[in-house]
Amino acid sequence: MKLPLRVAVFGPESTGKTVLAARLAAHFGEPWAPEHVREYWDRAGGRIGPEDLDAIARGQLALEEAAVARARRVVFCDTELLTCTLWNDLLFPGACPPWVRAEAERRARGYALYLHCVDDLPFAPDPQRCFPGAEERSRAAARWREALVSRALPRVDITGAGPDRERRAVAAVERLLAELAAR
Repeated sequence: MKLPLRVAVFGPESTGKTVLAARLAAHFGEPWAPEHVREYWDRAGGRIGPEDLDAIARGQLALEEAAVARARRVVFCDTELLTCTLWNDLLFPGACPPWVRAEAERRARGYALYLHCVDDLPFAPDPQRCFPGAEERSRAAARWREALVSRALPRVDITGAGPDRERRAVAAVERLLAELAAR
């Protein structure tokens, strides 16, 4: 495996990804790449359309590569291009730029681990969130899980709240780093 290892904090909205990515980065003393679309949304006054999907993906890639450049052993990605394609397909069916889909598939194989944040946390309202209902959340969770399962990507399901969730994620990353050290 090539250093730094890329770890994606993955899952549908309101599953604690941003908090977890930041805490993992602090715990391991490594960088993290935030979710670019949040900043983009704020700059665009909350108006995003299909014409923005290219710029959002490019911005996400830039944040990830900047974090990788600062990392020694591992970098945590609050999101990645596979997530971008899932959102593109949900919000703007048929509008995902082909290069984003192709690059998402290519890059997905480069992540050492996906920390799959299960949707077992209460929904936290946020102006950028789309699916507050239980049924909608369940469908989104199934879609995110299927994205990992259908591609046979390395994953650990992260469940629980607060410190329990964080402990599970830390343990998964420690196992990954121990496997690397044993090689």
